[in-house]
Amino acid sequence: MPNPQPSLVHGRYFHIYNRGINGCNLFAEPKNYEYFLTLYDKYISEIAQTFAWVLMPNHFHLLVKIKDESGIRFNPKKRIIKEEKSIWVEKQSLVSTSDFDQNEDFIFEKYKPENQFSNLFNAYAQAFNRKYHRTGSLFEHPFHRKEVDNIGYFKQVILYIHQNPVHHGFCSHPVEYPWSSYITCISDKITKLQRDAVLGWFNTVEEFKSVHTENTDESEIEKWLGI
Repeated sequence: MPNPQPSLVHGRYFHIYNRGINGCNLFAEPKNYEYFLTLYDKYISEIAQTFAWVLMPNHFHLLVKIKDESGIRFNPKKRIIKEEKSIWVEKQSLVSTSDFDQNEDFIFEKYKPENQFSNLFNAYAQAFNRKYHRTGSLFEHPFHRKEVDNIGYFKQVILYIHQNPVHHGFCSHPVEYPWSSYITCISDKITKLQRDAVLGWFNTVEEFKSVHTENTDESEIEKWLGI
């Protein structure tokens, strides 16, 4: 039986990570990374703020804060009859009750964090399988998550995420790796990443850059994460 994972509680921070099933690659070429990020924006921006991320060939790491429930939109669904069964169909393009015919049968539910992550992984896996003519699961299940409730771990998790490509031998410095949030953190481009908050934890951009040049012990954070 898989180990139970904690619920994604509104208003709390989580380190979310997962890998390809049996260690298989999740990303085979640059377009795969780009497509995953497109889906990530579609599904996860609805329910979480992102503070750091890295996509590696066979795994990924994220640091997110699940939004307060009041900050999450409703997900309207319409009941239709299909094959003599009553089912609910999402109608995501509509966001308020005024958009609906009062004679139609709708329910309104908040987007659920766990469901949105599952939708992300399922959508990506289906596209990946079609492209590379494979079948079956792509990601380990359930996806792993660890609540970050200790201020001492915030900086450690961010450093761990950005230095993951260095740790695995893909580069000698995080700035050399294109599929992480490090470059976004040191740039001034418009972004949905919570860059100001991240840099605030490191006081300045200069300190942020400085600590990313230091050698860090991965074992402590991996032990805490249970990796």
